[in-house]
Amino acid sequence: MFNSGYADMAREQAKHTIRVFEGDNLVIVPSGSCAAMVKVEYPHLLEHDPDWHERAKQLASRTFEFSDFLVNHLKVTDVGAKYQGKVAFHFACHLRMLKHVSEVETLVRNVEGATYVPLARQDQCCGFGGSFAVRYPGISGNMVDDKMNCIVASGADCVVSTDAGCLMNIGGRMHREGKTTELLHIAELLDRR
Repeated sequence: MFNSGYADMAREQAKHTIRVFEGDNLVIVPSGSCAAMVKVEYPHLLEHDPDWHERAKQLASRTFEFSDFLVNHLKVTDVGAKYQGKVAFHFACHLRMLKHVSEVETLVRNVEGATYVPLARQDQCCGFGGSFAVRYPGISGNMVDDKMNCIVASGADCVVSTDAGCLMNIGGRMHREGKTTELLHIAELLDRR
């Protein structure tokens, strides 16, 4: 709703989410874009309502994207994961908004047997962007084609990311093109033994 310009509906959704997650518990989010929405956009959306703005900031302070929580909050970089092969990382766009830089790369480099391989234009958008892919399919298609070509050129056996939307978009294109590179959320890679 927010990305499509429906600010009033986004505000109502934000209030609902804030009510659901009120309390003192930490909220760990497996998606950089979802974490950015809660941490950055909710306080902005509700800035003209002092009560809701404060509640939004309180939730934002307790919300962490998964890799950020492990590396920066818990100070855990090795979870005992094992993977034999070359792993590249697609840096999902919203990680910039969260000011994340190297959390996923740090986790990958600590997976036993994994070799981290750089991905050309690693931080370039894959073209998904939620409704962007629907509204601008031609542009989105060219963007994901470029991302797929970078992945293939890297020689990676696996590509990890922090956003299911990116993984779905890239994975869909690669599947249609007959490419066999495995796409995993970083949590899936860290679950490998």
